[in-house]
Amino acid sequence: MPLMEASVTNRSAASRVVRHVVKGMPTSDGAGVKLRRVIGQPQLPDLDPFLMLDEFGTDRAEDYIAGFPDHPHRGFETVTYMLDGRMRHRDNHGNEGVLVPGSVQWMTAGRGLVHSEMPEQQAGRMRGFQLWLNLPAREKMTAPKYQEFGPERIPVATPARGVTVKVIAGHVDGIAGPISQPATDPTYLDIALEPGAKFTQSLPADYAAFLYVFEGTLQVGASPESSVLRTHELGVLGEGGEIQLEGLTAGAGGKVARAILVAGRPLREPVAKYGPFVMNTREELQQAFEDFQRGRF
Repeated sequence: MPLMEASVTNRSAASRVVRHVVKGMPTSDGAGVKLRRVIGQPQLPDLDPFLMLDEFGTDRAEDYIAGFPDHPHRGFETVTYMLDGRMRHRDNHGNEGVLVPGSVQWMTAGRGLVHSEMPEQQAGRMRGFQLWLNLPAREKMTAPKYQEFGPERIPVATPARGVTVKVIAGHVDGIAGPISQPATDPTYLDIALEPGAKFTQSLPADYAAFLYVFEGTLQVGASPESSVLRTHELGVLGEGGEIQLEGLTAGAGGKVARAILVAGRPLREPVAKYGPFVMNTREELQQAFEDFQRGRF
């Protein structure tokens, strides 16, 4: 077997291990919404094609009630996954909707839009994630679009005893998620494991991938290279054709450990970003600012 072919075969057969552990950094965004920034901070500025991951979660209305008033985007995608609470979104193209618990909005900003995300509640728990994914140069100036799905349209797989997986994007046990994005071919799974339950998920060997635990603790990888990830820890995963997980302890007051597993094809393109604009060159960034200021979004 040629050397290169053998290398690819070995990599495809390998189980992914945790290469780096990152803890979220408390911060605020929008009009003062308190959140935990996991990707997009000094410990992990990005993970091509992923630009940012925020976790928000609080029972205190004052931590989220001001929301995210009108703000622009160009050149990338935002993925909002609601666990608890209700959030209304509007944009300057006339699109509007309400995200409820268990729903997902995959927004392709493309050439630009101005939108807002505001709480549709005055009290109670607000919890979820927002992930930013880069777009390739050829798609940065496409028309904005949405892929939005309520909880009833997110399929659930039960691939093993004590394992439940909500399949937002990608495939688990023959079940496909509703999100489609050929450019980065994403996998986005919400995984729940009872203590002692085991789950193995195949992934393209060279895709960037991470696991973020938001309830309980999980073991990642096969011995002797296994690692333990605890609540609010993100594990950057090395290359390999599969990831092996085992539930260790459940989250506080629950019966399972929960994590999101996210993977995608790296773009390997130059990145020029500033705030809500992500392009390939400084000149394109300057054009984005000019177009926004002149009302061209």
